[in-house]
Amino acid sequence: MDTSFFDTVKTGDASLPERVAGQISQLIIDRHLTCEDKLPNEFELAEQLHVGRGTVREAVKLLVARNVLVIRRGKGTFIARHPGEVEDPLGFAYYADKIRLAQDLLEVRTQLEPWVASLAAQRASAEDMDHLREAALLVEQDIFSGKDHLGQDTKFHICIAQCTQNLVVPKLIPIITYSVELFGSLNGNVLLSETVSAHRAITSAICTRDAKAAEQAMAQHLEHNRAELALIVKELGGPTFS
Repeated sequence: MDTSFFDTVKTGDASLPERVAGQISQLIIDRHLTCEDKLPNEFELAEQLHVGRGTVREAVKLLVARNVLVIRRGKGTFIARHPGEVEDPLGFAYYADKIRLAQDLLEVRTQLEPWVASLAAQRASAEDMDHLREAALLVEQDIFSGKDHLGQDTKFHICIAQCTQNLVVPKLIPIITYSVELFGSLNGNVLLSETVSAHRAITSAICTRDAKAAEQAMAQHLEHNRAELALIVKELGGPTFS
């Protein structure tokens, strides 16, 4: 079949590669493909979608750029571990005023995370709880061994979000994870003992299904962060926000 015409035609505002990228995305959804699964090869996709291989190639490039697909050299094209999620989707890295950004992120977290912790306590499965305990323990191990714990700290907060069983909440995680890492870089990790005790309290509340205690423990944890950030701002002579 000669597909050269179809490879150049546009329908509406979407080019053919864009439309094929959408079809591949739908294929991933319909077949319940995960990061362990390999995408059909270029020839097979071209046959299935009735387009040329060049169009498939361009569509795959689009999906790689959007972190839906990853190319493993010598192995093929696979589904990304977290399809569609990019490292800094909200562009926080481009804000020059990191202090103000830290304040504003913490302001949002104060409204969001206590509710997330409460929801996690109500909905977490036994397996979720095991993962949460493990995540909390890994943070402690890094702290007590003098390692940078921020990577494990962000995973701890991701784990709480996943405990909610809510499809949307984990998508809000970039707000939380970027804030955790930014705050850690600003405060020099001075709240290490508070981090350990707060994480233990949050974990215990979630794992005993005490939604109110989980909400309060998270709110208290964030209040310690807010107070410490206010001290940093005061030392720098900048404005504070209450």
